[in-house]
Amino acid sequence: MGQHATAARSLALVLALLPLAALAQAKLGYVDMKRLLDNAPQVQAGRDRLQREFASRDTALKRDETRLADLKNEFERDGLLLNKTDADAKKREIDALERSVKRTREELRAELKSRSDQELDKSWQEINNTVVDYAREQGLDLVVPSPVVYADPRIDITDRVLERLRRDFQSKRSTP
Repeated sequence: MGQHATAARSLALVLALLPLAALAQAKLGYVDMKRLLDNAPQVQAGRDRLQREFASRDTALKRDETRLADLKNEFERDGLLLNKTDADAKKREIDALERSVKRTREELRAELKSRSDQELDKSWQEINNTVVDYAREQGLDLVVPSPVVYADPRIDITDRVLERLRRDFQSKRSTP
């Protein structure tokens, strides 16, 4: 019975170590997703689209904010010289513009956040697909995203994936 117990323990030990042996033979990769999101031209193109899309409304908001500041300064400077009716009218104008600017700012911020999320989701999907495609082509068994405690630079595929993203972006731009 002692031999069977020893054999069983030995078999259990071998079976427990098998995954470690398989893992030692696995091809691993590491990718810094934050760096890809910060540097991928697809993400920058999304930011540029948002800038163009919101530029006129941002300019209009800044114009209203400047007008509001001017009205407030004018009221502070000349408010005591105005009769009560004119002072009340000026104050109502300032209050109305203040509410309008606040509402416009909040709407613009909410819409920009929503559109930014859409653009980021689109870019994230493309970046993730590029990482997966690269990993499969290179025969990698596992790609670990950042953050990690330590990754040997030999298994860091971030630069190669970023280069592929740049190449793909250029080829899409040059294709009519």
